[in-house]
Amino acid sequence: MNNDFDTFKKHFKKYQQLFGLTGYKVYFKYEPIDDDCFADITIIERVATVRLNKSLPLKHNPFRDVEQSAKHEAIHLLIHRLEYLARCRYLFRDDIDEATEELVVKLEDLIK
Repeated sequence: MNNDFDTFKKHFKKYQQLFGLTGYKVYFKYEPIDDDCFADITIIERVATVRLNKSLPLKHNPFRDVEQSAKHEAIHLLIHRLEYLARCRYLFRDDIDEATEELVVKLEDLIK
């Protein structure tokens, strides 16, 4: 297995724990990603697939930071519920309030 991929998984899991996002099943893939991006995440309900780009163009290598990419994707997981609700056509005001409060409480614990 690639050392970058192992580092990526380790750091994503660290942030997943730190952010209190243990209710998600997370799968990791190390494969080419078309968009010239370092990594991405797809979330369907409580299942996340996190990918690290296996074939990043050489021009991007000086900017490659797998630890930062792992943190970035974990933050996407953190804000997922708010993003999901923002895309819903029908929802109750309490839905947004609850999701916002959940995020605020998590950030309260993180920001010292």
